[in-house]
Amino acid sequence: MNTFGSIIAKYRKQNKYTQSELSILLSQYGYSITPGAISSWEKNNSQPSAVQFLALCKILNITDIYSEFIGFNPNDAMSKLNEEGIKKALEYVNLLLLSEEYQKEDNSILQHPTRILHLYDIPVSAGFGEFLDESSFDEIEVGSEVPRTADYGVRVSGDSMEPQFVNEQIVWIQKISKIEDGEIGIFYLISLNKKYDPIEITPEKDFRTFGRVVG
Repeated sequence: MNTFGSIIAKYRKQNKYTQSELSILLSQYGYSITPGAISSWEKNNSQPSAVQFLALCKILNITDIYSEFIGFNPNDAMSKLNEEGIKKALEYVNLLLLSEEYQKEDNSILQHPTRILHLYDIPVSAGFGEFLDESSFDEIEVGSEVPRTADYGVRVSGDSMEPQFVNEQIVWIQKISKIEDGEIGIFYLISLNKKYDPIEITPEKDFRTFGRVVG
């Protein structure tokens, strides 16, 4: 028997996401969900909120939510058609969409409105770089391409974070004073580029966390 958790796990694996990757994708909709919470959902120990559930379905490409989680939908005419009938119905729907006359406005609650964020001038890099100068930044308008949890942006300097981040790439940061093991912060203690050695933190060094990389 399918359960809520088993359905989520099935679609996550079909999309080839780890629980950590799914956690990051959810953060782009403004939901700070840990991999452990996703594991709890999949084990049916807990369930997401309604808006978290809708974001999950969007990320995992679950389009027929009723049929997938509840079963046969008597109000869905498509569910009464055989495979050939469904094909013909979809062909007609596509014709209506192409005409643009019958399309309705997108009023999704998962939309990402535009907003203004600071993009700081001082770049970040692995090693002992400069601290952020809070008075030196540009204001830029961003939309759905930037995670909702992002508070500001910085540019990467050099190749120390390759292959995930390249020179002059903008990375988006969530202001937070503590991050979990395995997450990336702009202090960048361990380089992703293997030609750079990890940096040892000792008591006499001034160590600060400016935030977590979210995009």
